[in-house]
Amino acid sequence: MKYEIDIPKKNIKFDFIKFSILLIFIITIGSWIFIYKVDNADFWGLFSESNINYGKKFLNGLLGVGEENPAFFSGESWTNALKLTYETLQMSIMAIGFATIGMLLTVIPAARNTADGTLTLSKKWYSWILFGVMRGLYIFSRAVPELVWAMIIVFIFKPGILPGAIALALHNFGILGKLCAEVVEDLDLRPIRNLASCGANSAQILIYGVIPTVMPKFLTYILYRGEVILRTTIVVGFVGAGGLGQQFKLSMSYFRYTEITLLLICYLLLVVLADLLSEVSRKISE
Repeated sequence: MKYEIDIPKKNIKFDFIKFSILLIFIITIGSWIFIYKVDNADFWGLFSESNINYGKKFLNGLLGVGEENPAFFSGESWTNALKLTYETLQMSIMAIGFATIGMLLTVIPAARNTADGTLTLSKKWYSWILFGVMRGLYIFSRAVPELVWAMIIVFIFKPGILPGAIALALHNFGILGKLCAEVVEDLDLRPIRNLASCGANSAQILIYGVIPTVMPKFLTYILYRGEVILRTTIVVGFVGAGGLGQQFKLSMSYFRYTEITLLLICYLLLVVLADLLSEVSRKISE
């Protein structure tokens, strides 16, 4: 007589969150060990007497200590700074506009559920080819940093806010396209199937089923990237793209510290304004 004994099997479940936390902890500890033991970095060496003196001198210069006519007390300086602020705002609006138009024209073919036919309920022979081309375009666009795009475009054209806007748009087009394509891929397909069962064609499904569903998230991503673009304009300005960034580089080169303070104030006001407009737009969209 044979007896069979059932041995319970343990289900080993992979916990991604715990593994990620452990991996982050290991990487952090390993980084500090490399910094102190391998690279022989001295953190407290940053606070040497000479560095502290340079820091005090720089901060006093920003505050206009010992200067007779600081730039932030000059009406003419404020006029020029506000003009540059307006140019920076123009550059950022054009950049997010160009990036948004490019994203809207390419996001549907770049979605995986469009390529396999589950979104439009009709599969074309060229869908996967178009999907690969669009995703490759997104990767190439966002792989090149804004500063590199700006250097290339300013080298081809002349310096100004339009080359800066195009450079920012090219980089953010890839980021915005990938984010929005993933939104389309995560759609609930039940309403789309209901439209198809009522006789709607592919265009009607996109207009009445897909676009109204994804637009709130699209708007959130567009506003988010718009804020990022506004903060990045100062970087592309370093290579001649105009705006506050270009003047900031000139003021740093000529050690005009009070001008730097004025430009930072204008830049801060611009970012706060953009943040308020973004919050209002989100509330309206809800």
